[in-house]
Amino acid sequence: MRKLFALLAGLLLPLTVAPARAEEVQSAFNDAITMFEQARPQLGTTRFGVDIAAYRDALTLGQFASAHWGSDMVVALEAGGTGGGCAHYAAYVPLPPRDGVVPLVICPQFSREGTPALRRLTLLHEMVHVVAGADECRAMAFAAEVEKLATGRFTPVEQYWRANGCAGSAYRLP
Repeated sequence: MRKLFALLAGLLLPLTVAPARAEEVQSAFNDAITMFEQARPQLGTTRFGVDIAAYRDALTLGQFASAHWGSDMVVALEAGGTGGGCAHYAAYVPLPPRDGVVPLVICPQFSREGTPALRRLTLLHEMVHVVAGADECRAMAFAAEVEKLATGRFTPVEQYWRANGCAGSAYRLP
């Protein structure tokens, strides 16, 4: 059941994207789920204000009970084009959610650029937005923390950290 959402991603995205891209998205979800499950016993019930149970449900099931948004929510995977948020990001979450749905937009560069590790990090990061809102520093600190707890290291994100002014935030990298 923990890979159900990744399976759903594999079933839904091919309707709107090329098969190779759908395979990369499903692989990234599988990797993100595996890494999160490795880190989960050390995360407690909340980390950086992220409800761990809600995060797990959003990542693995595509639905979650949200204290942050105030209702039950569904994650809707969407294939993005070349404009809007996809002009700048590999994936993004348009907020606020509407009618109990939080879209997670997967952009073309998600599959074209980067490595499997960066795709996994992107999903770990974006799922924080799904569950806990728009704070970029929180999302990156959480994703880095999951990587560090699961593997003993995390992806260097100092440039991103500086660009978003995270040094002055309440969050820290591991």
